[in-house]
Amino acid sequence: MGQTLVDAAILGSIYVLFCLGMSLVWGTVGILNFAHGAIFMFAGFVGYLVVDDRQLPMIGVIAVSVIVGALLSTAIEVFAFQPILKRAKTHRIAELQILIGGIGVAAIPLAIAQYVTKSEPFGFANSSYAVQVFSFLGLRISNTGLVIVLSAVVLTVSMAIWLRKSMAGLALRAIGVDSETAALMGVDRRTLSLATMAFAGGLAGLAGALLTFNLGAITPESGETLLIKAFAVIILGGVGSTAGVAAGAYILALSETLVLRFTGGGWVDAVCFGMIFLVLLLRPQGLFGRKEVRRV
Repeated sequence: MGQTLVDAAILGSIYVLFCLGMSLVWGTVGILNFAHGAIFMFAGFVGYLVVDDRQLPMIGVIAVSVIVGALLSTAIEVFAFQPILKRAKTHRIAELQILIGGIGVAAIPLAIAQYVTKSEPFGFANSSYAVQVFSFLGLRISNTGLVIVLSAVVLTVSMAIWLRKSMAGLALRAIGVDSETAALMGVDRRTLSLATMAFAGGLAGLAGALLTFNLGAITPESGETLLIKAFAVIILGGVGSTAGVAAGAYILALSETLVLRFTGGGWVDAVCFGMIFLVLLLRPQGLFGRKEVRRV
């Protein structure tokens, strides 16, 4: 059972890194980014291309993936989402167009990766990083697993503190509550939106690199699989809640790990998403979400 908890902690930490940025963007600037999975995959893919040409340590590969993720996410915001927001007649229409636009944009990096790799798995085989496995009281965890868990914990705590204590964090939360009033008070929505998208893309790139190191390889379609899990995690924890994302990620990961251990994997999606459905029925705002109040 102890090893199961260790495995669940590593899987949950990957979910946290993938979902943190997506939840932040959705809960503050109101963008549901369907291209987030493609950013995750493509950042790891570029890291694979760089490592294939030049041997790099783990930190070098992670740096490349984070930078690529941040740049790609920012480019999507500038060239796709911002023009949609400017031209849409209403905010509700803009949300729908951004959702569809994200799906269309995601197809581009996916097609590039599929063409180059011929849809085969890719990894960082030429990296100078070496995996080591540590044993303690009968439990086994690799140095990659330790890096994943520590990264998730540090980033989650840091982001929660930043959102609550910093001026930029307070301004970003104000946009999520009432963007019009925040703008009247001098909050620059465009600048914060760009910074938030870049941060979310960087986290997606970090998750892509760490998952590739942990598994040995991923496929061009791996981002789409994680995107579905991300919706489950965010809805379970509550949109925009940092603590909710962490709780939802580890609950989902533990559920999947236990179901996989006792059923062989056939019931993983059914049990886990059934649990999400029950949460939506009993607490629609999620475990840590707040009820929405509409003023008319």
